[in-house]
Amino acid sequence: MSISTDVRPAYLADTATGLPIPGDPEFATHEDARRHRKQRLAAALRLFGKYGFGEGISGHISVRDPEHQDRFWVNPFGVSFNQVRVADLICVDSAGRVVSGRHKVNPSAFVIHSQIHELHPGATAAAHGHTPHSRALGALGRLLEPIDQESAAFYGRQVLYGEYEGPSVSVAQGRDIAERLGDNRAVLLRHHGLITVGGSLEEAVHWFFTYDGCAQVQLLAQAAGTPQTFTHEQALAAREGFGDEQLGRFSFQLLWNEIVAEQPDLLDE
Repeated sequence: MSISTDVRPAYLADTATGLPIPGDPEFATHEDARRHRKQRLAAALRLFGKYGFGEGISGHISVRDPEHQDRFWVNPFGVSFNQVRVADLICVDSAGRVVSGRHKVNPSAFVIHSQIHELHPGATAAAHGHTPHSRALGALGRLLEPIDQESAAFYGRQVLYGEYEGPSVSVAQGRDIAERLGDNRAVLLRHHGLITVGGSLEEAVHWFFTYDGCAQVQLLAQAAGTPQTFTHEQALAAREGFGDEQLGRFSFQLLWNEIVAEQPDLLDE
């Protein structure tokens, strides 16, 4: 949705989308910002568990530390998405050392997320999972097609990573993935899974949920027939609304409210 008139109707808010979306929170100290990010990270991990994005030890979400830009917070190795609390989160530096927290780091989490955060300063957060829909789409070697408004959020903002050399445990492989990501918001890893990034944790996680849901819709539509896609102009118009970063951040807030009400123990510190 594009709002371009000089005088807006009363029912449209003064935002890029015309939606009454509140501004981003501001924090007085790094510690306040850190606590906020850790709480959102724990909630995101619980949401991954609730929506079935877990696959054994696989899958991780990271968010850059607000003070130390070469460090990031991530879920620990061997703790279920369904049980992660703020107290369980670990902070990892650029060498792979756990500088805060009592758990170990998943090697794959370090090599992938460290390189994304290093090469992409604007990527405050990254979400990765081995979901059935993303794995199925990747096995076909296909990216999302603009068949609806939600998928248009990734129009021209996604890339397929076709190389596979086994589990991601080398920094070189992580760097290759990060380089291929470029300025896109999603990279689909063939034979592996999905990574989404954003300027905030909320945004990165929203894109992950949206991408996986769109992958499911596309697989269903293609199994039933030949889906009709947007024209280039239609896809760009839909992306302007459904691909808006502020909308992505606010959309996560609904999931936050949901999971905190259901599982308040995730906030335990």
